[in-house]
Amino acid sequence: MYKIISCTLVVIFHVSVTVGKYFRYDPNTYTLLQCDQCPPGTFVKQDCTAGQRTECAPCPPNHYSDQWNFDKECQFCSTVCKELQHVKQECNSTRNRQCECSAGHFLDVEFCLPHSGCPPGFGVLQRGTPESDTVCGECPKGMFSNVTSATAPCQKQINCMNLGLKVAHKGSSTEDTLCEEESRFCETDIGLCEEALFRFPKAAANWSDVLIPKLHPTVLTLQQIESIKQSYEPTDWPFYLFKLYKSQSKGDNSVRNLVQDINDCEKEILKQIGHLPLTTKHLISLMQSLPGKAVKKKDIENILKSCVRPKQILKILSLWRDKNGGNTIEGLKQLTTNRLPKTLRKAMKRLERFLSGVSVYRLYEKIILQINGAQSQLGKSDSLL
Repeated sequence: MYKIISCTLVVIFHVSVTVGKYFRYDPNTYTLLQCDQCPPGTFVKQDCTAGQRTECAPCPPNHYSDQWNFDKECQFCSTVCKELQHVKQECNSTRNRQCECSAGHFLDVEFCLPHSGCPPGFGVLQRGTPESDTVCGECPKGMFSNVTSATAPCQKQINCMNLGLKVAHKGSSTEDTLCEEESRFCETDIGLCEEALFRFPKAAANWSDVLIPKLHPTVLTLQQIESIKQSYEPTDWPFYLFKLYKSQSKGDNSVRNLVQDINDCEKEILKQIGHLPLTTKHLISLMQSLPGKAVKKKDIENILKSCVRPKQILKILSLWRDKNGGNTIEGLKQLTTNRLPKTLRKAMKRLERFLSGVSVYRLYEKIILQINGAQSQLGKSDSLL
């Protein structure tokens, strides 16, 4: 008999947790009853009987039940949130009051702690939440962080070359790169596009004869033209005539168009060269590959120190031209490339082809048309050059 009762009790305990139901004995008849549980937000006011279903009642204020139940009372809502917490969800009949750590803090066991700040050299990979701390990561190459912060990611280091500046101090994981303006030493007196235009094989035999009749007398005086004649070789007169005319005619739309065309050509030259990582050895080998006198080593070192890529090559070609009183385009055609590194050899070949190619010739034709379209003439000055 005891064994049967024991087994019966085990069965009653098992089925008493059936979802949505609970079991009880009727106190009058001792019959096992299957009663309905009460839904969330309510409690059992009166158990079921043989003739009546379970009676449920709403939870009173500041009480809740968050699941189906057969409790005789609802649970009491938490009174207040802890220090550095705020109420995320107020208490209602089906949910207890929910607390959350205040902004900038996260829950660690029972306490709200400040989010960790990533130190210099590290950036925030994932911001902290009320439940989790900040996730930091070391700044990769080319990026930096110079602050301790729980919100700031690593930043890209500034690219001096893209700004037309040179590197004054190389950046690290904890500091940005510092830039500074290029030295005026890096400026070239005559651009490669200008030289190509005025020395193009199919160009007019005497650019001076083309230019002078079209130059406005209020822009270039006879004295200025004579000064250019006395200061430079005849082959260089067109460069300086045109350069002076450009500098003194900035308000003239036609000249503005000419300047823009030439500037676009010079930008294209920079693309042909590319941002090669040059060394003193590279530039010395370039000088040794050009005909005539080479630029001195100390000048090459100064170029690398003062000028940004790719203007280093433009400057060294300019110094070579001045030293040899020569023609840069012809010099590039005579370049012996067997001494040059592969990347530099390819860049110089691209440059030579561009300066002697159809793009420059089309620019030459366009400029000739614009110059011939000028309205004014100098009259008697034609015979000065």
